[in-house]
Amino acid sequence: MTAPLRAALFHRPAELDEALRLLAAHPEAVPVAGGTDLMVAVNYRHTRPAAMLDLTRLAELREWSDEGDAIRIGSGVPYTRIIAELATVLPGLAAAARTVGSPQIRNRGTLGGNLATASPAGDGHPPLLATGADIEIASTAGTRTVPVTAFFTGPKRSVLAPGELITAVTVPKAAGPQQFLKVGTRNAMVIAVCSLAVALDRDARRLGTGIGSAGPTPLTAPDADLIELPWNRPDLFNDALAAEFGRRVAAAARPIDDVRGTAAYRRHALAVCAARALRRVWTAAHGTESTR
Repeated sequence: MTAPLRAALFHRPAELDEALRLLAAHPEAVPVAGGTDLMVAVNYRHTRPAAMLDLTRLAELREWSDEGDAIRIGSGVPYTRIIAELATVLPGLAAAARTVGSPQIRNRGTLGGNLATASPAGDGHPPLLATGADIEIASTAGTRTVPVTAFFTGPKRSVLAPGELITAVTVPKAAGPQQFLKVGTRNAMVIAVCSLAVALDRDARRLGTGIGSAGPTPLTAPDADLIELPWNRPDLFNDALAAEFGRRVAAAARPIDDVRGTAAYRRHALAVCAARALRRVWTAAHGTESTR
């Protein structure tokens, strides 16, 4: 007979300092913002948190600010607001946010919660990797900033230590066209079989990539980022370059076979998505179609 769930302690701080003190005193407490991942696990009895820390009253976590070259997004800002308010300055992240769950999930789910869960399939992770975002983490000991490339340590594991809370994500403003492509078993409300973000900076002549659901953690593709492109002669961009970029992205992946897809399919899909994404950002930046 299945044992009944025991009621968890429920803390509801009104200010961030109070939340950090409670988390220090109760490091077993699970922070809750949207709860879109946690409550599913609770309902399926995959987890039984001894305590929960409700973050919904913390106004400072629910705001974003313009920092000049970047946007600082509070960890409690829901996906709906990222789509509605930040699509022009963070188009890749907004595109990824549009693919998250249903409208109800996007109204509740947050970027901070996505990061805290640290799932390799998290939709928000590839755009953060492609643009070089930073994660702000706070505790009673102070605040530290971690590059997103150093944040993930394993499947559903991160650098977060007991007593620490994600308070914000700082994302550089788009310096050129961005793309987010997601492959799933259907077009909506699906966990990614694989996903890819590409960010192009025309002035700096730089590419950024982020790969999701094709490794033990979200990944970048450094070799693909360094591909030689015809910046001085945009009209010389061709399908061979796009295909080579796709090959390099696929090579950077570390996929496995699981219920959603095989490793071979993930690599193939990433190669196709990467070639398509590069063509799109190149055309958007230069207004030229590729040559054959």
